[in-house]
Amino acid sequence: MASTLSSPCHHHRSSYYSHRRRCLRLRPSTAASGRPSESQRKRGPDHLLILVHGIIASPSDWTYGEAVLKKRLGDNFFIYASSSNIYTKTFDGIDVAGRRLANEVLDVIQKMAGLRKISFLAHSLGGLFARYAISILHSTAMKDASQSAACIAPATEGSEKLECTSGLGAIAGLEPINFITLATPHLGVRGKNQLPFLQGLSILEKIAAPLAPLVVGRTGAQLFLTDGEPSKPPLLLQMASDHEDKKFISALAAFKNRILYANVSYDRILPYS
Repeated sequence: MASTLSSPCHHHRSSYYSHRRRCLRLRPSTAASGRPSESQRKRGPDHLLILVHGIIASPSDWTYGEAVLKKRLGDNFFIYASSSNIYTKTFDGIDVAGRRLANEVLDVIQKMAGLRKISFLAHSLGGLFARYAISILHSTAMKDASQSAACIAPATEGSEKLECTSGLGAIAGLEPINFITLATPHLGVRGKNQLPFLQGLSILEKIAAPLAPLVVGRTGAQLFLTDGEPSKPPLLLQMASDHEDKKFISALAAFKNRILYANVSYDRILPYS
């Protein structure tokens, strides 16, 4: 079994950057030493950790964090920094980027034998990409480890199913463990003081919404909730509940741990509130 990330203080009003060492800790589920056994090392990693970067970014943003995580988490984790939505591809829309990420995750799983668990660690806009992706990857049955992990249909009759800790389904056929976002605008950026760098000036906040799509494309419209239609609410509002074709809340609920970090101060892009 692999170690899992946990946060004893994620409910406190604390800055991720100033408290990350104190908040992020390892909870070993192996022997007292926390080190995998020889048989576990031979089997290879069984826990997939997906790192998702934010707007106008790339996997290189995770270079330092990935190195630290590899050292801390050990051989049971396969850490993968997403590369399907680099730089201006983040402008294409949360839904488009989410579908790209979902396909990328399936490709990784298909190439990695022995994976049983999955976690996400996403920064800023990447948190919304990840939330959309898991709504696509969510299914109600765990997969037999010997089957193609990229196929998320229920296991065939008579095959052994892995037990999902949450009891609420699987993500890409794997057991969902941790879903962690860092400074993610889950509710968008529309409204007063939702973009701190505008200093709360009403005239700037009014023109920001119509200008956003011109600067950052469909993603800008979605973040300001101006992408809706008379018969279809804005995407972020849709993502606040389950739908027949996308189970946004059920997908989140499937994870054993759901952790949100926000900066109390010194974040000029996103407010704590």
